[in-house]
Amino acid sequence: MDNQKSFSKFKRLQELLVLTSLRDVPAIALGNKLRNFGYKTIFGRIGNSVYIQEGVEFLNASNMEVADGVHIFKGARLDARGHQNNKIIFESQVAIERNVDIGALVHTSVRVKEKTFIGPGVCIAGPGDIVIGKSCLIAAHVGIFANNHNFSDPNRNITEQGVTSKGITIEDDCWLGHAVTVLDGVTIGQGSVIGAGAVVTKDIPAYSVAVGTPARVIKSRKSKELWTLEQEKLSHTFLSKEENQHHKSSQV
Repeated sequence: MDNQKSFSKFKRLQELLVLTSLRDVPAIALGNKLRNFGYKTIFGRIGNSVYIQEGVEFLNASNMEVADGVHIFKGARLDARGHQNNKIIFESQVAIERNVDIGALVHTSVRVKEKTFIGPGVCIAGPGDIVIGKSCLIAAHVGIFANNHNFSDPNRNITEQGVTSKGITIEDDCWLGHAVTVLDGVTIGQGSVIGAGAVVTKDIPAYSVAVGTPARVIKSRKSKELWTLEQEKLSHTFLSKEENQHHKSSQV
């Protein structure tokens, strides 16, 4: 155990030395090439043609894997501390925009699959495992939280009651609009669209369009007629009004 702690401290010291010397070197001064060269010594894996801007913060980079063609922009913070089995994995051609915050927390895997775009200010947090599929679009200020605080006992502080963590899966080809919140235990099916500001509290079937708080499915992208629930309600309301008018006229 003491040897393991000493090794972890050594890795952290090595990481700090590399990051401190290279993190803020501007691109105009060959910063990206220098970072790629130096980061190979501290990352679990880093691929070819990776672009990491200055000012990106990495914590426990040895538990991170960055594939070919990944772009990570200024202000991103990636934290894999908390457990030796934590993983943050970006597959090929993933783009992580400015000020994205990803935290693995406890024994957690966060995987973003190939060609997915993560917009500015997005927050992704364990400790539940999180998978974001291929070719997804995650708009600015989305929150993906694979945890839920227990609060059943009013006589104890919420901070003392622990958390549950079931995990979150966002399947391939999904689009999450601005400021969507995805809560723990949810699966969003392939090809789904979640409207801006929605709060996703339960599973969304594949190829759905969902909006609102809590999010509800209003149509299917695969449906031939593409009737929304709102249209169905309006139609029902119209028919009810016609029936009432007919009833009144018959009474006269």
